[in-house]
Amino acid sequence: MLTVSVKWQKQVFPGIEIDTSQPPIVFKSQLYTLTGVPPERQKIMVKGGILKDDADWSTLAVKDLMMIGTADEIVKAPEKAPVFVEDLPEEEQAVALGHSAGLYNLGNTCYMNSTLQCLHSVPELKSALLSYSDTARGNGIDQASHSLTLATRNTFGELDQSVRPVAPLQFLQTLRKKYPQFAQQHNNVYMQQDAEECWTQLVYTLSQTLTSDASESAALSMKQLFGIDLVSRVHCAESGEESTETESVYSLKCHISQDVNHLHEGLKHGLKTELEKVSPALGRTAIYTRESRINELPRYLTVQFVRFFWKRESNQKAKILRKVDYPLELDVYDFCSDELKQKLQAPRQMLRDAENAKFGLKTQGKASSSKENEGSSSAGDSSGMDIDKADPAVPKKQLTGVYDLVAVLTHKGRSADSGHYVGWVKQDDGKWIEFDDDNPNIRKEEDILKLSGGGDWHMAYICLYKARVAESKS
Repeated sequence: MLTVSVKWQKQVFPGIEIDTSQPPIVFKSQLYTLTGVPPERQKIMVKGGILKDDADWSTLAVKDLMMIGTADEIVKAPEKAPVFVEDLPEEEQAVALGHSAGLYNLGNTCYMNSTLQCLHSVPELKSALLSYSDTARGNGIDQASHSLTLATRNTFGELDQSVRPVAPLQFLQTLRKKYPQFAQQHNNVYMQQDAEECWTQLVYTLSQTLTSDASESAALSMKQLFGIDLVSRVHCAESGEESTETESVYSLKCHISQDVNHLHEGLKHGLKTELEKVSPALGRTAIYTRESRINELPRYLTVQFVRFFWKRESNQKAKILRKVDYPLELDVYDFCSDELKQKLQAPRQMLRDAENAKFGLKTQGKASSSKENEGSSSAGDSSGMDIDKADPAVPKKQLTGVYDLVAVLTHKGRSADSGHYVGWVKQDDGKWIEFDDDNPNIRKEEDILKLSGGGDWHMAYICLYKARVAESKS
């Protein structure tokens, strides 16, 4: 840790501490909070030239520094009294802000920024985090997990309140403390990391800490929001052995091969796998086939495109560039267990009726002869599918197995540990925002569908889908 003085224009800022384990871009973020000069405009004079964002502090003689740069223009006082965003009606707040702020890249941290922006798009997750207090650490939860949860809550809060880019320094430090693999360095520079690993570790941590919170609603939230229950038939053709297994996961895998051109095909491959284990009947190792079906659906469905594999020759995670199309609307009914299909029938019919009513079409109701209702004597038992159960006066929201795309995390490059990650998030008005670190850009729906791969452009690595629900009055 170094202590320096920084001169800027006619001002001197003494006693500024520099964490030499962090890249200079983090120091520039500190100066931004003091001076209002964005990091990209800062020119900090050091011996030998200008301080670079990725410079090695140990090679620099740092004592008293001088910074050149202009702060963001101070807006002149308006002639009319200002109206603060928080005082506007809810429907006008989004218009006033346009979108949430971007995140500064603190040195190869685009993997983290894109993950945060995508998860920040989930309002229910933000609500669960808001209910998590500084003293909410439960039994069995380590301090690092507790700190990472608080840092996530605070970063989301900054994104909601700020119109300027946010420097997620607290989150980065706690992430690296909890998961040291994200602090790996090469030549004293922090390395690029895999965004899927960051996403998975963060969701896992939140599932542990929010579950242990005193609030029962928060305890249920992570499982209901992202959890997927699978039931699997494990069969050995050689011995005839068969068993049933259940597990909970937080994402579905889209396996990519020469036969996969669409997400549905990749998901089908991902739900049928082969494994090798000891067969008690044969007394030796044998091949088993695992066929999985979804037995419980989440409010938000996470899909990972398995684009990376370990390449021994280059000693890195190489990338599969094959184009795999994905839909804006995803129906996973065909991947569900028979039990879940039965529960989904009534909500799906209600959803069809509601959508038909919008276009003035005749609803089918219980008289539906759709393929889904074949073999059932009624529209189906929807027990266990309710999202909102608390108030009987409020219409119940039931899952239907139909999902709408709300966020995409993309990768550009040839290796998971290099290249660039970006988050693309759908807004309430239907527009999309490309969060390229601290640079948000408005995009169109057709831009999102171009992220399917096949070249060196950004391609989907993780897709986040939101459940389309049916409302019932009873």
